[in-house]
Amino acid sequence: MKPDPQLLEQWASWAGQHALPLFFAMLAATLLATYAGWWTARRYTGPDFRFAQLPMRFLSLRLAVGLTVMLLGSFVFIELAGELGAQETLSRVDRAFTEALRDSVTTPVVQTFAALTHLGDTATLVGLCIAVAFALVLRGRWWLTLGWVATVAGNGVLNISLKDAFARVRPLGLDGLTLEGGFSFPSGHSSGSVVAYGMLAYLALRLLPFRWHLPALILAMTLAFTVGSSRMFLRVHFASDVIAGFASGAAWLALCVTTIELGRWLQQKQ
Repeated sequence: MKPDPQLLEQWASWAGQHALPLFFAMLAATLLATYAGWWTARRYTGPDFRFAQLPMRFLSLRLAVGLTVMLLGSFVFIELAGELGAQETLSRVDRAFTEALRDSVTTPVVQTFAALTHLGDTATLVGLCIAVAFALVLRGRWWLTLGWVATVAGNGVLNISLKDAFARVRPLGLDGLTLEGGFSFPSGHSSGSVVAYGMLAYLALRLLPFRWHLPALILAMTLAFTVGSSRMFLRVHFASDVIAGFASGAAWLALCVTTIELGRWLQQKQ
């Protein structure tokens, strides 16, 4: 039994009217979940995140986590994609949220998010990809370099393909603070930030001392969530575009990290 469409639109309108408090509440919940995951991982595996030094049961646990994230992200994306359409409930809910947000968020808030959204621009992520790849090469981390580049670049190709496949038109009524072309679903800033900053956090777990692990995870989650949310505050994406971007980015990131670590573990076992 599906929820009442009118009730969903009312909830969406309420959420749009309280968008900024909800942003901070959801960010806090995301960071709390990140800390809980980190604490659990530390409890079961200790501070050493190198697979080669862990028993097989820990590798199996991490592979299970990666598979779970892949399946969950794919499920969320497929569910949202199946609801797309001008007459579908999802589109009406998206419009209700966007219209309420437009009328409730002040100009200084929009300007702040307009500045923060550049952290997920294509130019920013390409520059970051090149800089990190160069640093990894200097350290002789060739496999990590390949994994890093393939993950970030592959997500870009995936996002473009998905946008073209669904060809969803962006929301209207922009303030001129940022101009965007192309299609809307899923949000490239959202998926790109999840993948790029998530991979940076993974590299931090692999290469940096233990004391930097939690700060790296917290920073990555904050950046990814903020950049994705900025697309809604700027009204260049619907809420479902951003959620779909988070979902596709998380699934792709989990797939790539799992593949990198499984390949590395198998290689060291030879």
